Amino acid sequence: MKKLIAGVLVLSVLGSCGNKKTSIDPFASITHEVDSIRHKADSIHQEELPEEPKPTEADESFDDFIYNFASDDALQRQRVKFPLPYYKGDEKTNIEERNWKHDDLFTKQHYYTLLFDKEEDMDLVGDTSLTSVQVEWIFVKTRMVKKYYFERIKGAWILEAINLRPIERNENEDFVEFFSHFAADSLFQSQRVQDPLAFVTSDPDDDFSILETSLDLNQWFAFKPALPADRLSNINYGQRNDDNSPTKILALKGIGNGFSNILYFKRKAGEWQLYKFEDTSI
Repeated sequence: MKKLIAGVLVLSVLGSCGNKKTSIDPFASITHEVDSIRHKADSIHQEELPEEPKPTEADESFDDFIYNFASDDALQRQRVKFPLPYYKGDEKTNIEERNWKHDDLFTKQHYYTLLFDKEEDMDLVGDTSLTSVQVEWIFVKTRMVKKYYFERIKGAWILEAINLRPIERNENEDFVEFFSHFAADSLFQSQRVQDPLAFVTSDPDDDFSILETSLDLNQWFAFKPALPADRLSNINYGQRNDDNSPTKILALKGIGNGFSNILYFKRKAGEWQLYKFEDTSI
């Protein structure tokens, strides 16, 4: 364990370490391609626009597309189906193109979050066969979800609708409500962290290995990341997010900076508890 703590401290000072473990960080490899994608988008924009937008290489992966959609105003306007249906509860309005304001989504943040019920669903990230994906903002204080519906039509991703609705309540402890309390209250957090806590991290002495060990409660507070308390983002690639699931996974993924932390939760006696922490940042 002494070797682990020393290694982790070296990680925090140097800010980099080799890691061959699969990582959900799709934006880390594409930020340097933005200029070329924007150039292509601008070229399309300068031409007479067809009835249906032509796909670009960024459409191959939804993660590539959504970064460029949020970063490039010209591309964004091409990929919104106007007039865009906007649902707020049972009320529907249409957003005309002249009234559309550029939406940065989560790209102005240092990281974004993803929610899963089980580890197998994490394999959906980067799947190039997807044809329907939803991007979500989960607003904790107001208990609202804003969902953007994207469809891939003839190879091009298109935003077809936005829906703002309340988060439904059920008889079990709500995960979003729990996590907001967990992120903001250190005393509550200490009561909901398993001690010892399973810990997975990169091996500072071997670029090709990871370490699986454990942390005590004090070490968790020393190494834990900053946690979002007000709102969460999510990209729904097709994974289930069941309120009654006995497990939840919250992934915090950096945008172009190699940051990767994953928190694993399970219900114990009806209450959510953090049982594993993974830090494979590079």
